[in-house]
Amino acid sequence: MTFANHEWFPAPTDLTLLPDDVHLWRIELERSQLELESLLTTLCGDEVARANRFYFQQHQERFIAGRGILRAILGRYLQIEPQAVQFDYQAQGKPLLAGKFACSGLSFNLSHSQDLALCAVTTHRPIGVDLEYIRSVSDVESLAQRFFAPREYAVVRSLPPDQKQQIFFRYWTCKEAYLKATGVGIAHLEEVEIFLTPESPAKLNTDEEWSLVELIPAPNYVAATAVAGSRFNLKCWQY
Repeated sequence: MTFANHEWFPAPTDLTLLPDDVHLWRIELERSQLELESLLTTLCGDEVARANRFYFQQHQERFIAGRGILRAILGRYLQIEPQAVQFDYQAQGKPLLAGKFACSGLSFNLSHSQDLALCAVTTHRPIGVDLEYIRSVSDVESLAQRFFAPREYAVVRSLPPDQKQQIFFRYWTCKEAYLKATGVGIAHLEEVEIFLTPESPAKLNTDEEWSLVELIPAPNYVAATAVAGSRFNLKCWQY
């Protein structure tokens, strides 16, 4: 798998998810007020309460858009209305399908940063995705020393300043994607070892039975998805 700009296509009306498919959805969270009102009607009571807890309206609207569109996407695969989707949550907060949909075999994960989100969907195997907006981090070396494996920290430390930020966030998204896929919390970041360089794509040293795919979904963003297994067909959709 390569670290590259993938093309994002409109999803077909007859959307199908084959056993070897991995679908990634790029979601723009800035939505019109009319669409936000429509998405809000598909959320359950707990989700509406979570939305109302955000202090800033922009953050509230991003949550409504992200959760509402997640419901719309999953509804397409399950062939149900978005408001009929039911969720359960693992101990670390990872959402799963619940109720009669728990046995559907559909696996998904959602990540958002700033005004962009990514949703990863596959079937009968765990999957995780992480998305980060590349921002200036003043103490990037000390963060890498604290959360990364010694060899990863050495890579960050060896690079010129203009490359440190992107490499740091590439490591971070790869680790987060794997931890989200396995349902393990962020406290285990340093236990997940990634091999990568500025020129080469990431590889998960911790577990060779998993695959990593790195993406650049938009300027100044990096992302990664982790999926169990090595054989799959990646398709990138624009919601």
